[in-house]
Order: sequence, then C-alpha cells, then structure tokens
Amino acid sequence: KMSSAIPWLEVPEKLDGSMVGDVGFDPMGLSDVQPDLKYARACELKHGRICMLAVVGFVTEEYFHLPGAAYTNYNPLGAIAQVGTSVNGQILAAIAVIELATIDITYGDGEPGDYGLDPLKFLDGKSQYEIDRMKTKELKNGRLAMMAIMGELVQQKIWGVPMIADMMKGHFTPL
Repeated sequence: KMSSAIPWLEVPEKLDGSMVGDVGFDPMGLSDVQPDLKYARACELKHGRICMLAVVGFVTEEYFHLPGAAYTNYNPLGAIAQVGTSVNGQILAAIAVIELATIDITYGDGEPGDYGLDPLKFLDGKSQYEIDRMKTKELKNGRLAMMAIMGELVQQKIWGVPMIADMMKGHFTPL
C-alpha cells in the first residue's frame, strides 16, 4: 500500500491507520525501530503540548515580566541563566514530579496522551468522528508548534533580539 502523505513511498508495516492522524508518513523508517508506537505517540503528544505552551511563552516573555531585576532580560535564552540555579532546580523538580506522576499513563496500555483532563469539556457529547478530528487537530498543531519553537530559538540565537518587538519596530532584516 502506498502512503497518502508521500504517494511514491510504501506505508511502513506498523503504520496501519489504526492511530488517529496516521497517514503512512515515515520516510526515515522510525516506526521500524520503535517497538511500541503508542509510546511514540504519547511522547509526540506531550512534546507537542509543551511546544504549544513554549511558543506562546516565548512571545509573551517579550512583553510581560515578573517583578525583580532578575526578570528584566528580554532574551528568553538568556533568562534561563540569569535567574540562577535555584529557580531552574525548582522547575526541573516540578517537571520530575509531573513525569513520575504520569509514568503509568506514558508507558501503560491506555490511550496515548489521555491524562483524564478535559476541564473545558471539549470531547463531551461528541461522536467518535468528531473526537478523532479533534485529536488530529491537536497532533497537527503540536507538530507545527515543534517547528515554530525551533524557528523562534534559531532566530533568537542568530539575531539575539526579541522576535516580535523587533519586527514591529522595523529593525528585523532577514538574510
């Protein structure tokens, strides 16, 4: 069977269309290396969600800061070093607690990325078709956010100036 994403490539064996958003796209053959695609999907969802938050946080940091001299840096990459090891240690400890609390979900037999949280009731009263569409949208937005945060990081590293603010002032000059 040929891939609907890349018509001249064959669909890898493990990508049988049983997972939401699976269109047979695996040009590097990573699905052959990964023993469990549910784990890979759970990781993809988690990284996508983190990157969606990171993209918003990266831009927000240019305009809003916590009070105090340590938080006035307009460089999101420089802010990590400026706040010190104690703040970064607290952040890493919080991440470790969350990872340990959800380890059974990530490595378990349940639905990848389903942490039982839906406070806004996005999936209540929806048909399976609508639920699958919502999950596909989340996957695609997460994939886009992963590329977007990488673009923001590279742009910040190359030019060393706030991205949006500098563009609005007309100082941004692309290569």
